[in-house]
Amino acid sequence: MSISAFARTLDQELVALARGVTYECPCCGEFVLHDGADVRCPECALSLPGLLAGAGTGLQLRLQAG
Repeated sequence: MSISAFARTLDQELVALARGVTYECPCCGEFVLHDGADVRCPECALSLPGLLAGAGTGLQLRLQAG
């Protein structure tokens, strides 16, 4: 079994944060805190105001039960 490197771009990291898939700060790697629609890192003071405001899953289901 070999270990392969896994690297994401900043855009991919921000999208993952906005979707709620990751809770890791793109600057320092510590966990971020969610304050309503804002995301902030208590370790390095990174602040992304309104990042979660328009974030959605992008998944739309048009099914109706019954």
